[in-house]
Amino acid sequence: MGRMSTKLRWGILSTADIGLAKVLPAMRQCEHVTLQAIASRDLAKARKAAETLGIPTAYGSYEELLADPHVDVVYNPLPNQLHVPWTIKAAEAGKHVLCEKPLSLTVAEAKSLLPVRDRAGVQIGEAFMIRTHPQWRRVEQLIAEGRIGQLRSVNTLFSYFLLDPNNIRNRADCGGGAMLDIGCYCIQAARAGFGAEPTRVVGLIERDPAFHTDRLASAILDFPTGQATFTCGTQMVPYQRVQLLGTTGRIEIEIPFNALPDRPMRIFLDNGDLTGAGLVTEELPICDQYTVQGEEFSKAILEGRPVPVTLEMGIKNMAVIEAVFRSGQSGQWVEVEK
Repeated sequence: MGRMSTKLRWGILSTADIGLAKVLPAMRQCEHVTLQAIASRDLAKARKAAETLGIPTAYGSYEELLADPHVDVVYNPLPNQLHVPWTIKAAEAGKHVLCEKPLSLTVAEAKSLLPVRDRAGVQIGEAFMIRTHPQWRRVEQLIAEGRIGQLRSVNTLFSYFLLDPNNIRNRADCGGGAMLDIGCYCIQAARAGFGAEPTRVVGLIERDPAFHTDRLASAILDFPTGQATFTCGTQMVPYQRVQLLGTTGRIEIEIPFNALPDRPMRIFLDNGDLTGAGLVTEELPICDQYTVQGEEFSKAILEGRPVPVTLEMGIKNMAVIEAVFRSGQSGQWVEVEK
């Protein structure tokens, strides 16, 4: 693993857009992160990205980066079908791994990471940046304090419009489709709100006739103390919103998932007065959620505590996704695998 200090040296697998545009520039601001190396199957691409982001080392293969003793942690933003294979290789090379969501394509595939992680003695986490964003931490705190009474319902909408057949989100062979790309956030939102797992789900899935990916998906999740509903789509007007309704109040998250890094994010608390007299707006300090994610992941490793979204948590999210797909096929309620 090389030396351990107050900074962890990160290596990035691929020059994926999410990394270059959002995650890596933000991680440069982290106190406990050094961007050490970046790899692409095209060395010229890796060199260009390294130059742009001020990363000292560029590799023309993923294998070379995993063999680098100066890399402590690997960030894996590869296409969905490559998440598990390359996370396994990184862990076997003795690297901690932050893997982009969704962790895998199936529960069985996600579970295959457990023995590898334990044998290698590393940590593997899923990159659900919402779980460390201050607005979500605040929502969880408000619920715990009883500010909306007992939480009974979580309602989520998340959509965008994308018709490019070459985009991996529209390719079935790359694990594309609404559920794996954005439905996973809707499920994460419900699980975070209730602080529990749903026992059963019912889902409705509509597939694109050409892409064969799910372009519209809706589900009801049955939790021990309430219910959650969501709709996600890849061919709808872009929108995102989360509503959490309790017995005495309501919380609304204005921009729950693609939180903006250059202005305060807002959450609304409402006591149910239809005139709006009971509406309170809370502004969260400006932050970049990818900076927070990189910092929290690195600090957890340096301090020897579990990373924010553990492998076990990732497997539970995948179990709900899989159950929704199964229900979409059968048209029946489906129990969530424990």
